[in-house]
Amino acid sequence: RKNRLTANNFIVGSSFTFLKNNQESILDENFSQLRLKVEVVGNVLNSILSITGAEVDNDGNRIIFNLAPSQYFKSEVNYIKHWQVGRERIFAFRAFTGIALPYGNSNSIPFTRSYYGGGSNDNRAWQAYKLGPGSSSGVNEFNEANFKIALNLEYRYPIIGAIKGAFFIDAGNIWNINNNVPEIDQSLNSINDLNQLAVGTGFGIRYDFDYFVFRLDTAFKTFDPSLTKSERWGSQIAFKKAVFNVGINYPF
Repeated sequence: RKNRLTANNFIVGSSFTFLKNNQESILDENFSQLRLKVEVVGNVLNSILSITGAEVDNDGNRIIFNLAPSQYFKSEVNYIKHWQVGRERIFAFRAFTGIALPYGNSNSIPFTRSYYGGGSNDNRAWQAYKLGPGSSSGVNEFNEANFKIALNLEYRYPIIGAIKGAFFIDAGNIWNINNNVPEIDQSLNSINDLNQLAVGTGFGIRYDFDYFVFRLDTAFKTFDPSLTKSERWGSQIAFKKAVFNVGINYPF
């Protein structure tokens, strides 16, 4: 695992992004945004190396500059929707899914192109890189995988002046799919493993400086898939187990 995460990678490819946003101005809070992204890496370069008879390493992969060029397909869908339900009162929703599949000259995804869970802009009940993968307990220093689902719902409201508040629900997790990871509890083995979506709930305080928003969120692990089934729901809702996140601007 250490070799896989710390290995040098040679990444050459192309990405295509489609963005549709019907927000009329930065003050418009009734809008939707859809972003689709496709990334294809390594096909052309590895074809050239194959044609020119480039050197092959011990794993049978073509190499250049003593590196096996990465080869993978990556796709992401990100949807954001805002509803204004009153003056400065907004429901904000986000749904994200992404997958990166290695093939050909690669049997795993480069660390810089993998997914992680947790943090101030994701599932806020977990610190960054501490959620998942799957039902594992997130004991590694960097917990990453090549498939991710994230769902977020937030209610934003005014308190007084520049001080704003929010209640939120975050759900999501990461898994490995065909990513050279042997641990079963870290992989998506069937559709039933989607019941490992972790759920965090909490509240936040924000201060609006006009040109940016300072954000402090307090979140609780409401459903933790790493625990035994009898303890997954609600056993960690306590202030001594809360997770605090500081962020700049709104997460979505």
